[in-house]
Amino acid sequence: MPGVGNPTRVRLWDIPTRIVHWSLAVLVPFAWWSAEQHDMERHRAAGYVILGLLIFRLIWGFIGSSTARFSGFVRGPAKVLSYARGKGDDAAPGHNPLGGWSVIAMILLLLTQVGLGLFASDTDGLESGPLSYMVSFETATTLADRHETMFNVLAAIIALHIAAVLFYLFVRRDNLITPMIGGARIYDVAPAVPPTMASLGRAAVAALAAAGIAWWVSQGLPLPA
Repeated sequence: MPGVGNPTRVRLWDIPTRIVHWSLAVLVPFAWWSAEQHDMERHRAAGYVILGLLIFRLIWGFIGSSTARFSGFVRGPAKVLSYARGKGDDAAPGHNPLGGWSVIAMILLLLTQVGLGLFASDTDGLESGPLSYMVSFETATTLADRHETMFNVLAAIIALHIAAVLFYLFVRRDNLITPMIGGARIYDVAPAVPPTMASLGRAAVAALAAAGIAWWVSQGLPLPA
């Protein structure tokens, strides 16, 4: 039986969580690159897919696997401070208290970035987000500027995230990358309460809902006839 001195392979991250993570890791740089190339068609398409992924992640944060649920990794200030002081439990499955809040910060920043793009318009009015008609032209162009500025903040947070992962890998000798690829992690001591994985059927329903909402938004929220 699993126990002290008997390494145990524990399934930590489900397939949907890993798909969202690595899809965002590819799509965010692609969205930046396409904007730099003035390829706004692909830039918008990437933004809509990112929106769908974020909506799915929000839904999955309530109905997904135990390690994906917000209730499973969002901790109060006391626990975060205790972990930061080195008194936390590194063996707890899933995100540590600091990592949990970094996930929340990343989701909120990405939602803000996408949201700004949905309402933005360039100064010529030739390239506009699908919801730009809901605000004045002056506001839409201002939001376009904020959309560019916010990316710098997002890039800094992403750089901090990568730095933290590398710190854990090389300084603390804790590989966070492999479990996010393969889904499992080896524990010297098995967690007292192993993570529970949600069904792929539940993920499919959440994905359909997220895709539908993202598509609806991309169409400018048309009202029923």
